[in-house]
Amino acid sequence: MSEFSGLSDHFIMRMHEFIRNEVQADALAGTRLIGLPARHRADRLFKEIERRGLVCRPIEWPEHLADPSRDPADRPLRTIAN
Repeated sequence: MSEFSGLSDHFIMRMHEFIRNEVQADALAGTRLIGLPARHRADRLFKEIERRGLVCRPIEWPEHLADPSRDPADRPLRTIAN
C-alpha cells in the first residue's frame, strides 16, 4: 500500500505546492529552513503525481538541495544578517 493511498489528487498536489512555496520563501528571504527531508518528501510526492497521471511544475531547488546525494556536511552554511 502506497504512503499516499487514500489521499485525493487535490491533496497530493497541494502538499507538493506547499513545499514549492516554502522553497521559494526561503530563496526570497535568504534562509535555509527547508532541508533534505522536505526534498525527499517532495520527490516522493512528485513520483506519486506522475503515477496518477497528473501534471505539476517542478520545484526549483536551491544549490544546497539541488543534488540530494551530496553530503550535507560538505555544504557551506549561510547566515542571516541582523
